[in-house]
Amino acid sequence: MADKLFSALLKYWRGRRGMSQLDLALAADVSARHLSFLESGRARPSEEMVLRLLSTLAVPLRDQNTVLRAALFAERFLEPALEAIDPAIDMTIARMLHQQEPFPLVVMNAGYDVLRANHAANAVFSRFVLEPARWLLPLNLYALVFDPQLARPFLKNWSQVGQYMVARLHREALSRPDDAGLWALLERVLAYPDVPQYWRQPDFSSASEPTLSLWLERGPLTLRFLTVVTSFSAPQQITLDELRMESYFPVDDQTRLACEKLAQMPPVANLATGTTSP
Repeated sequence: MADKLFSALLKYWRGRRGMSQLDLALAADVSARHLSFLESGRARPSEEMVLRLLSTLAVPLRDQNTVLRAALFAERFLEPALEAIDPAIDMTIARMLHQQEPFPLVVMNAGYDVLRANHAANAVFSRFVLEPARWLLPLNLYALVFDPQLARPFLKNWSQVGQYMVARLHREALSRPDDAGLWALLERVLAYPDVPQYWRQPDFSSASEPTLSLWLERGPLTLRFLTVVTSFSAPQQITLDELRMESYFPVDDQTRLACEKLAQMPPVANLATGTTSP
């Protein structure tokens, strides 16, 4: 059974990457015959071979652990709490949060829960929440955008942002079919009021934009941002592999000046902890 499970997972990930056996054999520098034997269960892989193939296929580290277990090897990639990561990496994240000021930056996990936020993110986004009591900790970025009691009423281009974010979530869930958390998040998002029915079906016909534009407006305060997502390269642990850092950059002087002004004011609430200012 272990041979069959490993073979099935290897074929699955090769198919997800759109590679033939010959493509993978050439990319991983192994013989096509040996790869064929591995996928048919006629040969058992070494641990080094499993890791080489999975690395070539760019399989997420959490899923690499699953394939290693299927091949009867021990898991290789740990998942420490964010507070327990290497101090040098922790300092790097702290510096990124600081250097992005006075513009927002949030740190999220694979399920888009906000783990850390800089002062600008707290100062800006806490002012675009209709009912702060609706926050559930950890605050989820999709909940913030889709919940009518949070930021959605103030997101002037919500239809474009929402469709973009749903398409992104569809892609990630389909690439991780065993990730129950991602599929549950997708179902919660699609269950929010007034989400178009046709968003329930993945639509990848239109090209994915490299950045997302955000247009927020509440009373006299209007902010426009472009977002950029940063991730770690070759992290070698699940926590960092799944970490996302989303930076928000102003697209006009009005937004830049407003962010500079907000930087001098206390935030209404902290996105990561939910604490509110008096």
